[in-house]
Amino acid sequence: MKLILIALAFVSVVTNEARSEPLLENDAVSLAAAPGPKPLTVPLTLIQGAASKGAVCLDGTLPGYHFHPGFGSGANSWLIQLEGGGWCNNIRSCVFRKTTRRGSSKFMEKQLPFTGILSNKAEENPDFFNWNRVKVRYCDGASFSGDSQNEAAKLQFRGQKIWQAAIEELLSKGMQKANQALLSGCSAGGLASIIHCDEFRSLLPTSTKVKCLSDAGFFLDAVDVSGGHTLRNLFGGVVNLQEVQKNLPKSCLNQLDPTSCFFPQNLINHVKTPLFLLNAAYDAWQLQESLVPPSADPSGSWKDCKYNHAHCNSSQIQFLQDFRNQMLNDVKGFSGTSQTGLFINSCFAHCQSERQDTWFADDSPLIDKTPIAIAVGDWYFDRKTVKAIDCAYPCDNTCHNLVFNAGRSAVVDYQSTSDDDTSTITMIYSRSTSLSFSTGLYMLSVLLPITCSYS
Repeated sequence: MKLILIALAFVSVVTNEARSEPLLENDAVSLAAAPGPKPLTVPLTLIQGAASKGAVCLDGTLPGYHFHPGFGSGANSWLIQLEGGGWCNNIRSCVFRKTTRRGSSKFMEKQLPFTGILSNKAEENPDFFNWNRVKVRYCDGASFSGDSQNEAAKLQFRGQKIWQAAIEELLSKGMQKANQALLSGCSAGGLASIIHCDEFRSLLPTSTKVKCLSDAGFFLDAVDVSGGHTLRNLFGGVVNLQEVQKNLPKSCLNQLDPTSCFFPQNLINHVKTPLFLLNAAYDAWQLQESLVPPSADPSGSWKDCKYNHAHCNSSQIQFLQDFRNQMLNDVKGFSGTSQTGLFINSCFAHCQSERQDTWFADDSPLIDKTPIAIAVGDWYFDRKTVKAIDCAYPCDNTCHNLVFNAGRSAVVDYQSTSDDDTSTITMIYSRSTSLSFSTGLYMLSVLLPITCSYS
């Protein structure tokens, strides 16, 4: 099996409080993959009436989305993908963020490639290729859920209004007649798809089949390697600064504090609409920025391990296994209902639905010989009950694991952990799988009864 490396673009430096995710979404990926047809590129559309509704990016510019219309049997089906890209949790980090595509449409790409779950090719995206597919851009810094402002810093925290304005525009473009709809999202967008799942259901006709997919959005309220709560501190800043509590489930707020209700482990049992969780058990972003941020590892004893899991010692691996165990424990109640779906693979990865190599390709990650795209389709169309939980590392050799290479550069587009650090981290997906399968056979499996089981 040939090795295909996909190198990600430079990642930027901001402040030690401003955790922005590694740019793992496809708009930031430079593909060095096997030769083949170029992916569909879709232009940016700004929501012209958004400002009058108060729906603006951090800097006051118009929000936007990328839309490719459905066709054939998918003409009345809609897939809404919410973009990810971290959060800003204080004035300083949000002021920086509004000088990037994550806070201003002035800096957004005018065209984005649609691959993975957004692909328009049946051989790349067997169940959703001919649906109306939309990617909503992320420029608020609070998972499309804040609603406040800071006049002194000229910051608009309008994620909730952006979400509403985008959905209203799409409804006017035909989504109000949808017979099927799927709300999806990656990373911070995956968290947003959980937060907005029931609201999405409520905005569509009762006759519409509506479900939600969260990819790499299951951020755990976990203890870091120093015994601290790095991610809880970050989320607390986001919630307080952007007044996110206004848009969190009241049923959760009646039991827990607002920061706790921003964590998916406390949200999922309040979601009534069918929800699918797609997550790596050893989520690469959480390993880098929640479990082992530099502030929690001043001696650098975890540096080699967090850049490449192959360099972890036995005690470090045990720490990561405990993290996986916490994730599995947190989804126990959720997984017990028939309408929910799970695909938790034992990979060091982050965001697997938008990348073609991890969504559906000849050597995609598998659980019980089933790739992610087929598992999600089986669940959405009620072909099977899908509760796919991988065995623990290192048993899965189908993973496309992330390896991190530290370097020095003045070119920045991702937060580091110190104000004056100019280091960059280049993230490389490594295809180490020795398994392959016929895409054609899986295309047939969509039409024929499936007999394989999920673990």
